[in-house]
Amino acid sequence: MTHLSRLVALLSLLAFTHASASPADGQRLAKAYQDAMKKYSAEIRLAATPEERAKIASNRPDPAATAKQVWAAISGSLDQESSLEPAAWFLINTPSLVSTNTTGTTAAAFSQENDSIRKAIETHHLKSSKLIPVCAALASNSSPQSLALLEKIAANHPDKKIQGAAALAAALQYKNLGDEGEIMRKRLTHLRKAIVQSADVEFDGSTVAKIAEDEIYIIRYLTKGRIAPDLVGVDSANRPLSLEANKGKIIILLFWNSNIPDPKRAIEITSATAKRFKGRPLTVIGVNSDPVEKLRALQADNSVTWTNFSDPSNQLGNQYRVGTWPLVYVLDSDRKIHYIGALGSFAELTAEALLAEAKP
Repeated sequence: MTHLSRLVALLSLLAFTHASASPADGQRLAKAYQDAMKKYSAEIRLAATPEERAKIASNRPDPAATAKQVWAAISGSLDQESSLEPAAWFLINTPSLVSTNTTGTTAAAFSQENDSIRKAIETHHLKSSKLIPVCAALASNSSPQSLALLEKIAANHPDKKIQGAAALAAALQYKNLGDEGEIMRKRLTHLRKAIVQSADVEFDGSTVAKIAEDEIYIIRYLTKGRIAPDLVGVDSANRPLSLEANKGKIIILLFWNSNIPDPKRAIEITSATAKRFKGRPLTVIGVNSDPVEKLRALQADNSVTWTNFSDPSNQLGNQYRVGTWPLVYVLDSDRKIHYIGALGSFAELTAEALLAEAKP
């Protein structure tokens, strides 16, 4: 077969594959990705050496490649109810993906596709009985359009239980907008509606009631201005450790494990932060939920240079209702919360400001 003939055959195969793709194919692709991620996560958690971790990390499943395949399978069928489940996978897994253009600037890789999915839901599926996985996906798909769509479902869906699930998802979206009075009022209103109408509904691996109760706990005890709960546990050598023992110091508190996206980068950032503030009245403390042997290995090869609670059963993470990893709190010398969010510059700027305020 000539080179041209092989090319024609390949193009024909691609055309056939695209033409025959269906939402069911999209769902199979999404499930295959989820299964591959579970396998990857288990392997990376059990890796004993930096070399082994690097080798496993180089074979991490590629969400962008899967997203392209899922989109090819569902893009022509977004008006069909069977597209909702793979569309939910797409809404969860693509918002953080970026593409780089020829000038070196980056942009969201699948923003138009996400817009198309939201538009299709609003146009064709606002009264669907299969919207709960979509509501859970929209909760993590942070955008004004996702919040607006959830508000419509919460207000207008004929099924009160789905209204409640959408209300919970909207409350989770409002959580990302701050803790000002009006935002907090809307957040609490949606949480109450979720509990009253949908308490026993399964939602993102849990129940509406459990997630809503956790969110109310966070509002009461873990928002900016609150005194953060003490944590009491042990480090990887079984030595006692607590936040209270660091009273008088500013604390950068990091919840993390080796299963987070790009753990190597998170370790590098945290190590640099600990080095930057060395010798000042500030301490970096991690809460690590890896098996204790894994944490010991990371410390033994000097990858991890800061103090860590060893929390393999996630008891301490559960005390802080941690749902997104990694997560950083910046606490002042009295353990009052001043920052909640991602690793990096904003956490460091908050810490610097607190250090400046603490000077005589």
